[in-house]
Amino acid sequence: MDLPDIEGRKAILKVHASGKPLAPEVKFDSLAKETPGFSGAELSNLVNEAAIMAARGNRKSIVMNDFEEAVDRIIAGPQRKSRVINHREKEMTAYHEAGHALVAWAMPHADPVHKISIVARGQMGGHTSLVPEEDRYLWTKNQFRDRMAVTMGGRVAEQIIFDEITTGASNDLEQATKLALGMIKRYGMSDSLGPRTFGKVQEMVFLGREISEERDYGDKVAEEIDDEVKTLINKAYTDAEEMLVTHKPKLVRLAEYLIEYETVSGEAMNRLFNADDDVQPDGGDPAVPPENPPSFSPTHPQPSLPRPAPTLPSTSTESDS
Repeated sequence: MDLPDIEGRKAILKVHASGKPLAPEVKFDSLAKETPGFSGAELSNLVNEAAIMAARGNRKSIVMNDFEEAVDRIIAGPQRKSRVINHREKEMTAYHEAGHALVAWAMPHADPVHKISIVARGQMGGHTSLVPEEDRYLWTKNQFRDRMAVTMGGRVAEQIIFDEITTGASNDLEQATKLALGMIKRYGMSDSLGPRTFGKVQEMVFLGREISEERDYGDKVAEEIDDEVKTLINKAYTDAEEMLVTHKPKLVRLAEYLIEYETVSGEAMNRLFNADDDVQPDGGDPAVPPENPPSFSPTHPQPSLPRPAPTLPSTSTESDS
């Protein structure tokens, strides 16, 4: 059975929310946009989680923040409130996530940023949520390129601000590599190798993961594929670096806000994005890299292989994280 589209998700949410005390601010249109790829069962769970959040807060009605927290819990897991993070790792995570978000904001073909958080969930130190304007069934080459630049944004931000790199970008690098391989081997988007596919992937359908590849190309072509992957990833890195250097004051303000408040979305986030870059020309750069790089991956979960589908969820975060 196909996953519900945006109108289907909206209808399912309304059915499961029927009879529950909802605050006037709750908008099903917005929730439907935030939940691409959710099944009917997950949407039912979302409403129940939101109701539990409201009950724990001793509220008589379910507010939008309850639904937002429920979305995060389903995608990334509950908050790890017991986790103690030192200030330097928190600072690193803030700049990492701010890097993802700012590149997404700056790139013309990237999905809009919905929310940025450095609250630890599951194995993630933070996540940046990107929400497409509408359900997507096809991906363009430019959208893939910009998505790769977004995945590299965290690593680039670490390099620019701290002149150091950490293990935090490991998942981002993996996802960027998978995106590049998908463009070349699955979708024929390579300029040098041309419009053809390479290899036949054997998948375990019920488990939803790949187990092997049947190669239909030789070692010379394999080397060319590796070279093309390197070219695509280096271009994504360069694009992200250009955006973050150009908008470095925004990067600093966004990260400093996250360090203080841990989460930002909505109007507060838009003000940070749209603030004049000349307000704080050089302030706020931390000069000392962390003594112990964080071992977690402050990224968002993403699908294992790019394919034309309704969404490429970032939370996912994403979420790289």
